[in-house]
Amino acid sequence: MDALLPENRHHLTPGELGRYRVLLGSTVLLAAMSLVLAITSGLGVNGGAPLVRIGTGAAIGFALILVYLRAGGPLRLGSLLVCGTMLAGYMLTTFLMSRQIVASHAASLLIPLLAVYLLGVKAGLVFTGFFCLNSGILLPLYLSGFGSREPIFANSQAWIAGVLDSLILLLGWGLSSLFGIARDEASATVRDSERKLHSLLESTTDPVCSLDEQGRIITSNSVARKMFLEMYGKELHPGTELDQRSDPAVQEQWRNSLQRALRGESVRFEWVRRGPHRTWVLDVALHPLWGQGDRPVGVTLFGRDITERKEAEAKLGELHRGLMEVSRQAGMAEMATGVLHNVGNMFNSVNVSASLVLERLQGSRTTSLLRASELLAEHETNLPTFLTEDTRGRQLPKYLSTVSRHLVREQEDLLTEMKELLRNVEHIREVVSLQQENARVVGRVELVTVSELIDNALRLHLDAFERLGIRIQREYTEVAPLPLDRHRLLQILVNLLGNARHALVESGRDDKRLSLRVRREGEVWLRIEVEDNGVGIAPEHLTRLFSHGFTTKKEGHGFGLHSSALAAEAMKGRLRCESQGKGHGACFTLELPLSGWEKLA
Repeated sequence: MDALLPENRHHLTPGELGRYRVLLGSTVLLAAMSLVLAITSGLGVNGGAPLVRIGTGAAIGFALILVYLRAGGPLRLGSLLVCGTMLAGYMLTTFLMSRQIVASHAASLLIPLLAVYLLGVKAGLVFTGFFCLNSGILLPLYLSGFGSREPIFANSQAWIAGVLDSLILLLGWGLSSLFGIARDEASATVRDSERKLHSLLESTTDPVCSLDEQGRIITSNSVARKMFLEMYGKELHPGTELDQRSDPAVQEQWRNSLQRALRGESVRFEWVRRGPHRTWVLDVALHPLWGQGDRPVGVTLFGRDITERKEAEAKLGELHRGLMEVSRQAGMAEMATGVLHNVGNMFNSVNVSASLVLERLQGSRTTSLLRASELLAEHETNLPTFLTEDTRGRQLPKYLSTVSRHLVREQEDLLTEMKELLRNVEHIREVVSLQQENARVVGRVELVTVSELIDNALRLHLDAFERLGIRIQREYTEVAPLPLDRHRLLQILVNLLGNARHALVESGRDDKRLSLRVRREGEVWLRIEVEDNGVGIAPEHLTRLFSHGFTTKKEGHGFGLHSSALAAEAMKGRLRCESQGKGHGACFTLELPLSGWEKLA
């Protein structure tokens, strides 16, 4: 019957499509039956020439109705034409047949059944009423000659048969109506479910469709149709093959996924479509459609366009790499700042020591000693007389003794200043050496003694801590050297120590204290704690402390703690902070795993 369906009827709802198929099939069968009636009547089997004309006319009528329906005529009008032609032909046939039994022929039940199915209960009752009128009244009247041959009610058997025929026709209409009502209620339930399902599928922004065993479309929502049109420039209709690709690798992936779903598995994969102007990335899930016998007869496809998410992930990865590079540079800048600060302080001390040495040398008594020597040289010939009788000579020994003691003290002072000068120069050399030792490529993993690295970081701030009166407490648990990224860990420590120094300075306390602790947390974590009794952190700031750009310092850039948290994450660790609030200090804890180390790239 589908071959006879016009093109504009292929997309009807299942119920209307079924009625259209029944109408077409009934029209073809009725045309064939009418033609058989005409042929058998022409051969003299029954009725003679009148039935030949009726059968031929009915066959032609049904053929014209079939042409009308094939041309796309409305379903209801076509149903009225078919039922009307059947009614007219059957009524004429009953009057031409020699026996009344033809009125109760089984074919008479076809019209009420067909009318109810095609036109509904009420229209079916109208057609059944005409049949009852024909069988129960008109035909008995016709057989009695409308009273001309015998009294109208003389042939009681004809009237009884007519009444029984009418009752049987009404019974057929009633049963067909009950079936039709039940069918309509079921259809209404199905249609309501279909509307809800259609509304559900159309309410989503994701493509959804169902496929048969060959991967052809059965049904799809508007999002899937729109996306298919954008991808391939074609409309998505039932029967369309979903995969239109030429890439063999992608086709193989699609075939394998479809076969797995048809074997009863739920499959999820990423489906990439590269077009001339853009690329689509879909997160696709295939689920089997189960038929009778617990055998998959198709699959449902749920997709999600993750193109923007993939692009965002790529940008985020690039941004993360950029942040890590900036973090490395920030850490280097932080260490360089510490180096310059300490070197600057040492240079100040060097300058002071050099100035004192210069001042002492300029005020030295060595010139007075030279004049005394010249005076002795002048009286070399009468030196005893000069030392005993001359006033200057008698004072000269005491003068030499005084100058000698003064020069000895001056020498001691100069030696002390020179030692301090050398100590400061040595400190500068050590700080520069420390910077050179730790200015290595980020990501390089090596065995690191954590306590030594903490002391190295501390030395970058040590001069400032001493000058500011900050007391340092160390509590180091002995831990074997660990494979760590020295640069990242040093960057975190320098940041935390610098923040602690600022917090202690801002607090204005006299008992400034900085506690450094290293301890193991079971067999899983190494915990490094940097705790101060400085200004503390407000509770509302704790959740934002490691966010990029957030700072509580007036001149802060909000990058130090954020970069430290990223560095800790890169080492598979975590950085957190605890504080009881303003004025109660803060404790920063860096936790690093003790097992499962891998070389970081």
